[in-house]
Amino acid sequence: MGKLKEVIIEAIQDKKAQDILSLDLSNIDGAVCDTFIICSADSTTQVAAIADHVEEEVEKKTTEKLYRCEGKGNGIWVVMDYSDVVVHIFQTEFRNFYALEEVWADVPMQQYESFA
Repeated sequence: MGKLKEVIIEAIQDKKAQDILSLDLSNIDGAVCDTFIICSADSTTQVAAIADHVEEEVEKKTTEKLYRCEGKGNGIWVVMDYSDVVVHIFQTEFRNFYALEEVWADVPMQQYESFA
Protein backbone atom coordinates (compact mmCIF):
# COMPACT_ATOMS: atom_id res chain seq x y z
CA MET A 1 0.00 0.00 0.00
CA GLY A 2 1.38 3.40 -0.93
CA LYS A 3 2.41 5.80 1.81
CA LEU A 4 -0.40 8.31 1.09
CA LYS A 5 -3.08 5.63 1.02
CA GLU A 6 -1.72 4.10 4.24
CA VAL A 7 -1.72 7.45 6.07
CA ILE A 8 -5.27 8.22 4.91
CA ILE A 9 -6.62 4.80 5.96
CA GLU A 10 -4.99 5.09 9.41
CA ALA A 11 -6.37 8.62 9.89
CA ILE A 12 -9.85 7.42 8.96
CA GLN A 13 -9.57 4.50 11.38
CA ASP A 14 -8.36 6.86 14.14
CA LYS A 15 -11.69 8.70 13.95
CA LYS A 16 -13.78 5.51 14.07
CA ALA A 17 -15.17 5.61 10.51
CA GLN A 18 -17.14 2.57 9.34
CA ASP A 19 -17.20 0.51 6.14
CA ILE A 20 -13.76 1.64 4.95
CA LEU A 21 -12.96 0.62 1.37
CA SER A 22 -10.39 1.42 -1.26
CA LEU A 23 -11.13 0.98 -4.94
CA ASP A 24 -8.26 0.51 -7.40
CA LEU A 25 -9.05 2.57 -10.50
CA SER A 26 -5.50 2.49 -11.90
CA ASN A 27 -6.46 0.24 -14.84
CA ILE A 28 -9.49 2.30 -15.86
CA ASP A 29 -8.83 4.49 -18.89
CA GLY A 30 -9.79 8.08 -18.17
CA ALA A 31 -10.29 7.57 -14.42
CA VAL A 32 -9.86 10.79 -12.43
CA CYS A 33 -7.44 9.11 -10.01
CA ASP A 34 -5.77 5.78 -9.20
CA THR A 35 -7.59 5.13 -5.92
CA PHE A 36 -10.90 6.00 -4.30
CA ILE A 37 -11.07 5.63 -0.53
CA ILE A 38 -14.62 5.55 0.84
CA CYS A 39 -15.87 5.51 4.41
CA SER A 40 -19.00 6.25 6.44
CA ALA A 41 -19.66 8.30 9.57
CA ASP A 42 -22.69 8.57 11.84
CA SER A 43 -22.98 12.37 12.01
CA THR A 44 -21.97 15.60 10.32
CA THR A 45 -19.60 16.21 13.24
CA GLN A 46 -17.85 12.89 12.66
CA VAL A 47 -17.62 13.52 8.88
CA ALA A 48 -15.89 16.84 9.56
CA ALA A 49 -13.60 15.32 12.22
CA ILE A 50 -12.49 12.57 9.83
CA ALA A 51 -11.80 15.07 7.04
CA ASP A 52 -9.83 17.37 9.36
CA HIS A 53 -7.80 14.46 10.74
CA VAL A 54 -7.01 13.10 7.27
CA GLU A 55 -5.79 16.54 6.19
CA GLU A 56 -3.64 16.97 9.33
CA GLU A 57 -2.09 13.50 9.15
CA VAL A 58 -1.31 13.69 5.43
CA GLU A 59 0.32 17.09 5.92
CA LYS A 60 2.33 15.82 8.90
CA LYS A 61 3.44 12.44 7.48
CA THR A 62 3.80 12.98 3.71
CA THR A 63 4.79 15.60 1.17
CA GLU A 64 1.40 15.30 -0.59
CA LYS A 65 -0.79 18.38 -0.89
CA LEU A 66 -4.57 18.54 -0.79
CA TYR A 67 -5.57 19.77 -4.23
CA ARG A 68 -9.22 20.40 -3.44
CA CYS A 69 -11.76 19.65 -0.71
CA GLU A 70 -15.53 19.97 -1.12
CA GLY A 71 -18.45 19.40 1.24
CA LYS A 72 -17.00 20.34 4.61
CA GLY A 73 -19.67 23.00 5.01
CA ASN A 74 -22.56 20.55 5.03
CA GLY A 75 -20.88 17.46 6.51
CA ILE A 76 -22.95 15.06 4.43
CA TRP A 77 -20.35 14.06 1.84
CA VAL A 78 -16.80 15.39 1.89
CA VAL A 79 -14.55 14.79 -1.11
CA MET A 80 -10.80 15.28 -0.68
CA ASP A 81 -8.66 15.28 -3.82
CA TYR A 82 -5.01 14.31 -3.41
CA SER A 83 -4.60 13.87 -7.19
CA ASP A 84 -3.82 10.13 -7.30
CA VAL A 85 -6.07 9.39 -4.31
CA VAL A 86 -9.59 10.78 -3.82
CA VAL A 87 -11.23 10.34 -0.42
CA HIS A 88 -15.02 10.19 -0.01
CA ILE A 89 -16.35 10.59 3.54
CA PHE A 90 -20.10 10.03 3.67
CA GLN A 91 -22.71 10.30 6.34
CA THR A 92 -24.00 6.70 6.38
CA GLU A 93 -27.48 7.29 4.96
CA PHE A 94 -26.08 9.29 2.03
CA ARG A 95 -23.46 6.67 1.26
CA ASN A 96 -26.23 4.10 1.04
CA PHE A 97 -28.20 6.41 -1.27
CA TYR A 98 -25.33 7.21 -3.67
CA ALA A 99 -23.83 3.68 -3.52
CA LEU A 100 -20.58 4.89 -5.08
CA GLU A 101 -18.83 1.55 -4.71
CA GLU A 102 -21.59 -0.10 -6.76
CA VAL A 103 -20.79 2.22 -9.67
CA TRP A 104 -17.24 0.82 -9.60
CA ALA A 105 -18.20 -2.77 -8.70
CA ASP A 106 -15.94 -4.24 -11.38
CA VAL A 107 -12.66 -2.82 -10.00
CA PRO A 108 -10.44 -4.40 -7.33
CA MET A 109 -11.73 -3.46 -3.89
CA GLN A 110 -10.12 -3.78 -0.47
CA GLN A 111 -11.96 -3.51 2.84
CA TYR A 112 -10.29 -2.25 6.02
CA GLU A 113 -11.03 -2.84 9.67
CA SER A 114 -13.21 -0.28 11.43
CA PHE A 115 -12.41 0.43 15.07
CA ALA A 116 -15.82 1.76 16.12
